[in-house]
Amino acid sequence: MRPRTVLATLAMCFVATLCFGADPNVGTWKLNEAKSKIAAGAPKNNTVVYDTAGDNIKITIDGTSGDGKPMHNEWTGKYDGKDYPVTGNSVEDSRSLKKINDRTLALTMKKDGKVTGTGRIVLAPDGKSRTVTTTRTDAKGKTISRAVYDKQ
Repeated sequence: MRPRTVLATLAMCFVATLCFGADPNVGTWKLNEAKSKIAAGAPKNNTVVYDTAGDNIKITIDGTSGDGKPMHNEWTGKYDGKDYPVTGNSVEDSRSLKKINDRTLALTMKKDGKVTGTGRIVLAPDGKSRTVTTTRTDAKGKTISRAVYDKQ
């Protein structure tokens, strides 16, 4: 094989790895309230940003608390099912995400080592929306919400 052909083939393999190996969750997601079912008085994550941070994922959430006050929290970790700290959230101090398949993540939220909520994050086949279904134990018992987000 000619050197130029070898280099072109290697370049194509590198580009394919970057394009097809990228995390489809990375980007900015806006809450679609019309398609969501969030309990009255429950917090709303209005904007969720997934970004790469080295070999980790950084998730930044901005929204409103159950009483309407602005909230902001951040999580940096991996999709390995291990607990990583959450900052800025009064109801959880750690979160874990585990990759189930190419379009599904399992979510576990904890406060002081105790599970306070679980959920699933499912990316639509077209990658333009995702649905986050969570079950949380709150002061009144359990709250189940289904939030739909559109990629910006």
